[in-house]
Amino acid sequence: QVQLVESGGGLVQAGASLRLSCAASERTFSRYAAGWFRQAPGKEREFVAAISFSGGSTYLTDSVKGRFTISRDNAGNTVYLQMNNLKAEDTAVYYCAADWRVTDTAVRQGDQYDYWGQGTQVTVSS
Repeated sequence: QVQLVESGGGLVQAGASLRLSCAASERTFSRYAAGWFRQAPGKEREFVAAISFSGGSTYLTDSVKGRFTISRDNAGNTVYLQMNNLKAEDTAVYYCAADWRVTDTAVRQGDQYDYWGQGTQVTVSS
């Protein structure tokens, strides 16, 4: 069973950058698609970004296109979310998710992922 640990969150001002990391416990992580989701207070969890197991395909929600980038280092069992030009509306708990069964057409659906991290808080002050 894959365990995921997120890190890199924090409190920043609008316009700043953060890089979130999601470290996986298993070397087989290279066979898993991975995604980032976020949940703001009082709101439902929403899809942010996803990446195929090989890293060859990436997906971003419209609100972060041009600002966020998802990447992975399979040798290091880690997925990253580079967040630039952060806005107050990006404030949320960010969760990493992974699953080997997720297809490209389903990467945006949180219920397709069986493995989740504990989350890391990102707070952007305006």
